[in-house]
Amino acid sequence: MIQTFDVVDRYSQRSSHPFAEQWEKRNYKLGRPLRVLQVGKFYSPVYGGMETHLKALCDGISATVQVEAAVSNRSRKTVCETIDGIRVRRSGTLMNLAGAAVSPGLIRAIRESRADVIHLHLPNPTAILAWIASRNPASVLVTYHSDIVRQKYLGMAFSPILDYALRRSAAILVSSAEYVRTSPVLSRFQKRCLVIPFGIDLEPFDNPDLAAVSRIRRMYGERIVLAVGRLVYYKGLEYMIRAMKDIDAHLLVVGVGPLQPELEREVAAAGVGNRVTFLGRVDDVVAYYHACDVFALPSVERSESFGLVQLEAMACSKPVVNTDLPSGVPWVSIHGETGLTVKPRSAEVLAGAINSLLSNPARRLVLGRAARRRVEDEFTKGLMLRRTLEAYVLALCGRAPSESAGGIQAETVDDSAVFALAHAAREA
Repeated sequence: MIQTFDVVDRYSQRSSHPFAEQWEKRNYKLGRPLRVLQVGKFYSPVYGGMETHLKALCDGISATVQVEAAVSNRSRKTVCETIDGIRVRRSGTLMNLAGAAVSPGLIRAIRESRADVIHLHLPNPTAILAWIASRNPASVLVTYHSDIVRQKYLGMAFSPILDYALRRSAAILVSSAEYVRTSPVLSRFQKRCLVIPFGIDLEPFDNPDLAAVSRIRRMYGERIVLAVGRLVYYKGLEYMIRAMKDIDAHLLVVGVGPLQPELEREVAAAGVGNRVTFLGRVDDVVAYYHACDVFALPSVERSESFGLVQLEAMACSKPVVNTDLPSGVPWVSIHGETGLTVKPRSAEVLAGAINSLLSNPARRLVLGRAARRRVEDEFTKGLMLRRTLEAYVLALCGRAPSESAGGIQAETVDDSAVFALAHAAREA
């Protein structure tokens, strides 16, 4: 059974004191604030879905717990710095192996940590190996962002080590139940999985620079399609570019990545150079969300496990055209409710969906408003933070997985146990 925190939400509503607000009084008898070490690939200002989530999580829980981050650096130099109040240690990278940073200093960073909970963000072979080598005895919790999809041989070779880490974790946090069901890895650990959708802070999206929005509309026209993300293989941007041959609009692409030269050749081959613009990194992406008419996420691989940028567009009341991947992507923005979902790898179908929205302003408005409501109801940063804090409670108070002759027996927490934890915190 896949666990969710819906039951916690119901119980928490019985009290006027939200669960997280009681943390400082309780701290589960630690006598001090809880210490959490976040271990990820990289950290802001490095751009990516995992990095965006990691920074939002660190910033959000820092008011409640003591949090630090240990990540790899893009250079060989190890750097310790404080970013928005969060102590970040970037361990030097000696080399990259199959896309994974090799950062031996991460072992020391984890070993020397006095954390009560170590929160690993996967996929990240370096983080798992460093955690194992560190022998740090703290409780371990995992956020499973995605399977290893492209590096299949690396995934197969690393599978026993990944399984060991998942067996040792008190809980595996996943952004959608659909990803659990479709993952060849997580399907073996369903009892250990807790579905905690990613969330965003709505405030930055509520106050756009209207002058910047107007300027974008003047520069690129009255029909704008926006795509945001790293220029990497699973984003499917080549299909978006090919679709532009049949779309009377301007495509703006925000983001950088190794495939930009290849994508620029696609633009030239399609003859749409006057209607496709690569913007690179931008200082104010919110203005572009508000300026666009349709947001496109044409991803082609389940490496796109959630599509956090969908939430940002939806927060700006924009309809989303996404793809029907076996991941959380079509669950975030629902076909016919908050946008349109099409089959992946089809420029023709993608163009048809986008054109249907561009030609129907009333439908765009209805879908966009529903998109905003869905973010408010399901994907706020506050909900994500509270559910994550509750997961830390489970990591500290739950029983560890037990070994038996029959193999691994995963322990789960039922509704009554979750209620008992929430009630104890309120009564503290």
